Amino acid sequence: MDSKKIIRLSKFLSLVLRHEPQRIGLTLDAAGWAEVELLLAGCHRHNVRIDRATLEEVVATNEKKRFAFREDGRRIRASQGHSIKVSLGYTEQVPPAMLYHGTATRFLPSIRAEGLLKGNRHHVHLSAERKTAHAVGGRHGVPLVLSIRATAKQEQGFAFFLSENGVWLTEHVPVEFIHFP
Repeated sequence: MDSKKIIRLSKFLSLVLRHEPQRIGLTLDAAGWAEVELLLAGCHRHNVRIDRATLEEVVATNEKKRFAFREDGRRIRASQGHSIKVSLGYTEQVPPAMLYHGTATRFLPSIRAEGLLKGNRHHVHLSAERKTAHAVGGRHGVPLVLSIRATAKQEQGFAFFLSENGVWLTEHVPVEFIHFP
């Protein structure tokens, strides 16, 4: 399939599975799951042409593994990044000593003042790899990678969760746990 079409469909799925399911008349359950058949029907009603095989290709080929099917294949959800209320059911995990956050240099003054805030999402997103964080930061402008002292943060009672696609999640990263380059 055309990579541009896959990217376009992935962005649309991110919109409806993370932020605006009502846009296509979809309802997510408390854990963020949607019935695949209802998702496909809602997409069709809104002129987004996608069939089951194409949906499976989008999920399988998405580099960031943003979506996951339930074991039976009848339900789908976004792995993280929701701005709507869902409980993904992730259990607290022990993070690596250092994690990384990719951002743009223009956000540095507010991060120095307030730390990393989740904004309208459920969590701050962190990566175990500097390269991944750099790529994320580049999506927002001139990239900047911040190093997060995760072990020290956890020792102070802060929780970390690991999403299905390997993104580390936490509520907030206070300034004292951030190493600024």
